[in-house]
Formats: sequence, C-alpha cells, structure tokens
Amino acid sequence: MSEAPETSPATSRRTLLCGAAAVLAAGGAVAVTGCSSSSSGSSDKSSAAAQGPVDLGPASAIPEGGGKVFREQKIVVTQPTAGQYKAFSAKCTHAGCIVDQVNKEQIQCPCHGSRFGIADGAVQDGPAPSPLPAYTVTVEGGNLKVTPS
Repeated sequence: MSEAPETSPATSRRTLLCGAAAVLAAGGAVAVTGCSSSSSGSSDKSSAAAQGPVDLGPASAIPEGGGKVFREQKIVVTQPTAGQYKAFSAKCTHAGCIVDQVNKEQIQCPCHGSRFGIADGAVQDGPAPSPLPAYTVTVEGGNLKVTPS
C-alpha cells in the first residue's frame, strides 16, 4: 500500500500567509498611488504645457465674483472682479482631488473641505498645505486661453 507524501502544514500556511501579504502590499501601493499628492512626473501639467494654450470657450461663461471648473482639463478659471480672469490647477494640493465648484468667492474641494481664494488660489480653509498653482490666462476673441505653467 502506498501512502501519499506528507506535506508540512507549517510550510503551506507560511506560503499562504506570504502570498496574502504580498497581495495586500501590492494593493496598498496601488491605493496610495491613486491618492498621492506628489507630482513625480506631473504628466497632466507637462502634456497640457506641450500642447500650448488650452481654449476654454467664452469668457462670458465665468461669473463675476465666481468661477468655473473645467474638470476634463483640470483647470479652474475665476473672475474676482469684472474683466479680471485668473486660472489655477483644479488639482487640490492636499490629496490631489479635483475641485468641484466655486462658491461664495472660494474654490472648493469636495474630498476633505479645502477652500482656496478666487483671486490668488491661496488656502483659506482645510488641510491643503499650499495654494493652487496659478496658470496664465488671456482672453482672445472673447475666448479664454489658459497656459499651464
């Protein structure tokens, strides 16, 4: 009668635990990377800058004392006073979320409550450590042209 070789329960348990640890570590690295606020390649910025100015449509779409978020382009444009336009990165400096609205003269981030000034992008409230990066904005033929810098 032949017997099946014995496998050590400690070995298979160790292998299982090591494999699970590796999967968890890889998953954690992916999750952390997705929320990272570092810009170690800054592909959003460099690709937009390589394309030159971005046309965001009519300047008349930006309310005085308010602004508009261009989510796809990751740009927010404000008009603090009549005819004065400002443009900023729409990527929050806290965790990299995209700001979602301009309300009560503040650019607002939905993730952790950071608030930025519409005139200078300065942090007014929340955990954000620094202002929103400013971009160059001009009005040409009635349209907004923004150059990420």
